[in-house]
Amino acid sequence: MEKLYTKDTQAIFWNNNTTAIQRMLDYDYTIQRKTPSVAAIVAPTSGNKFEKFFYGPDEVMIPLYKTTAAAKKEHANADVLLNFGSFRTAYDVTMEAIELGGFSSIMVTAEGIPERLARKMNNTARNAGVTVIGPATVGAIAPGAFKIANIGGTIENIVNSKLHRAGSCGLVTRSGGLFNELSNIIAINADGIAEGVAIGGDRFVGSVFIDNMLRMERNSEVKYMVLLGEVGGTEEYKIIEAIKNGQIKKPVIAWCIGTIAKHFSTGVQFGHAGASANADAETAAAKNKAMAEAGIYVPASFNDLPATINKVYTDMLADGTISEIPEPSTSLVPKVRRSKQFICTISDDRGEECTYAGFPISSVATPDTGKGIGDVISLLWFKKQYPTWATEFIETVIKTVADHGPAVSGAHNAKVTARAGKSVVEALVTGLLTIGPRFGGAIDGAAKYFKHADDNNLDPKAFLKYMKGEGVPIPGIGHRIKSLKNPDLRVTGLMNFAAEHFPATPLLDYARTVEALTTSKKENLILNVDGTIGILMVDMWRALGYSEAEINEFIESGTLNAFFIVGRSIGFIGHVLDEKRLAMPMYRHPMDDILYDVQEAEKL
Repeated sequence: MEKLYTKDTQAIFWNNNTTAIQRMLDYDYTIQRKTPSVAAIVAPTSGNKFEKFFYGPDEVMIPLYKTTAAAKKEHANADVLLNFGSFRTAYDVTMEAIELGGFSSIMVTAEGIPERLARKMNNTARNAGVTVIGPATVGAIAPGAFKIANIGGTIENIVNSKLHRAGSCGLVTRSGGLFNELSNIIAINADGIAEGVAIGGDRFVGSVFIDNMLRMERNSEVKYMVLLGEVGGTEEYKIIEAIKNGQIKKPVIAWCIGTIAKHFSTGVQFGHAGASANADAETAAAKNKAMAEAGIYVPASFNDLPATINKVYTDMLADGTISEIPEPSTSLVPKVRRSKQFICTISDDRGEECTYAGFPISSVATPDTGKGIGDVISLLWFKKQYPTWATEFIETVIKTVADHGPAVSGAHNAKVTARAGKSVVEALVTGLLTIGPRFGGAIDGAAKYFKHADDNNLDPKAFLKYMKGEGVPIPGIGHRIKSLKNPDLRVTGLMNFAAEHFPATPLLDYARTVEALTTSKKENLILNVDGTIGILMVDMWRALGYSEAEINEFIESGTLNAFFIVGRSIGFIGHVLDEKRLAMPMYRHPMDDILYDVQEAEKL
């Protein structure tokens, strides 16, 4: 590839390092990226679904996942993995990512990965065509496009070092600290860098100098390169060979740090694990000499490096190889930011017209739009555009459960409260408060238990045995009045609708086999309306492509009961208005309908 990263590159961040992620997002905002560079975070021990971060003055929500596989599945476009695992986990995380596929590059920050594992990891990545940056690195940057985590330092330092936009230099170092220093030197003495990589300080790293410099040779934005090597290893000699055989034609400026080592009588390791010369050819002095002989621009000392960079840049600017780079517009990251206390992902009232899941109300509200209450529910409850058969089923459910007469507990409460002179709202609430496990809650229960049985391949007998072991009646089975001989027409209507419009009804089909067994024992142990609704809701969601985990979450969160709440609210309000219209007096329960058994209190 010509470029390591572009302005469209997105990463999956392994380990929730909030400081490093926030620095990436601040960089994105500064360079005016359209989308954040961090698509997702893998946080194996977190119970949260997302993490909030600032994006300029506002906030964005970055989703959290337990595994790399789950994050990659949801964010297939994110082809960079930023592995911030410890030296104990970094190897496994990288190997899993390589096996998953879809990652063009992986950055590994951990120091001290066992060398045997590091070599295996790097070899596996190379064979898979994956660029590994690190281990023991601060990362890489494509100025004006994408930066990894902490490279470049603070936003102030990044702008001062011209890392907010592409320059002309390709920079490759081992050291992250010296990478930042050189970025500043190049900004002062030239026009900044076009691409930069700190390959990492461990003895065995994934992508070495030659890998990155050959890519920069192909990068049209890179006009010349700066290489900062160090004492130890022989990677610099690969650059010499590439220049000799014509693979690298662009000017190269280079320096190997550690020349002071010759003044020590014994071997000395300089900081990095690989910074120790084990032969004359690995000394900084020998490598600097060999690079100079190959035509590389090698200064007399590190202190002379800025002047060398300036001369090469000035000469290329004079001969037209490099052109002046205009400064792009940037956004200023606010110094003071306040985190929001509430989050809303379903509607927005800030514009000229409020929207439902991105759709203006006018586009779904009036009859000419062809949209109904089912469409509004699909937008506001699920943030999806359901097909017509699904929205019509939702509306059918709501109409089916709207009322069941004045004798049920919810309607009774609402009527009594209305007769006490309370408002429609107060009376409605008293009715809604009765909805639960014994009234309406069977919808949730039926979906939960029948789905569990179907998921675990329980035959009807095994299901009945399981429910007996749970110590609860089967939700959705049984009716006080209706039976096989006296069927519930609401159930018949729902089943007929599903048969005509649903792509498939596997859970309902299973429930019918259970019903055949229960009615053989007692004919009123039929699949009732609550059970039919709960079961068909699961079939609907499956047909719409939801995962089993998502459906389970709907059930556990009470989503199914919510349909009953909306529908029955219509009936409760009807009963409240009926009481108001009839001007009914305060209700007092008749004494002859109360069993009084009042004994004289025991004296203690």
